[in-house]
Amino acid sequence: MALPAIAPYPMPTAADLPPNRVDWTADPGRAVLLVHDLQNYFLRAFTPGASPLTELLANTAALLGRARALGVPVVYSAQPGGQSPAERGLQQDFWGPGLPDDARLRAIPDAVAPVEGDTVLTKWKYSAFVRTDLEERMRAAGRDQLVIAGVYAHIGVKVTACDAWMRDIQAFLAADALADFSADDHRDALAWAAAKCAVVTTADRIFAGS
Repeated sequence: MALPAIAPYPMPTAADLPPNRVDWTADPGRAVLLVHDLQNYFLRAFTPGASPLTELLANTAALLGRARALGVPVVYSAQPGGQSPAERGLQQDFWGPGLPDDARLRAIPDAVAPVEGDTVLTKWKYSAFVRTDLEERMRAAGRDQLVIAGVYAHIGVKVTACDAWMRDIQAFLAADALADFSADDHRDALAWAAAKCAVVTTADRIFAGS
């Protein structure tokens, strides 16, 4: 199965968010910002210049600027191109061969691209923790919170947030700095995460007042 063409849909606002089960607050001294799979290959499924892509990029850029200004470590996950069937594993059965070996499609858009001092992890599975040293990096830095922006909300973002919870790392989803296959998928991912493993909020509320 290839990625679907994603029809425009309205980006969720604060009024659309589900109730959170917990009242954690993102702390710049404890958090890492994960920019999840914002590669051109995944973003080309969206309509250029339309929601939710426009808000996804703008809100992620704003969150990146705030995190960097506060000294919050920034980590990117990026999938490699041209994976072999062995590297691809069961993802091959669900999603086909994945990213081609194409530098343009592997790239992250300039507006949200890594800068000097950021970390880029090679991502292999839905969770950004699997076959990476993300947890080890966080533990070494004394960080136990993970703020997540990127795509797709109901797949890798949701699974990474759940995996963080299982490692006793508090996860925060920046709801309007995420995007998904549809408004329903986006909404359902936020509702599940808020009820099971994370705090769901808007990008402008993360690190607010810090």
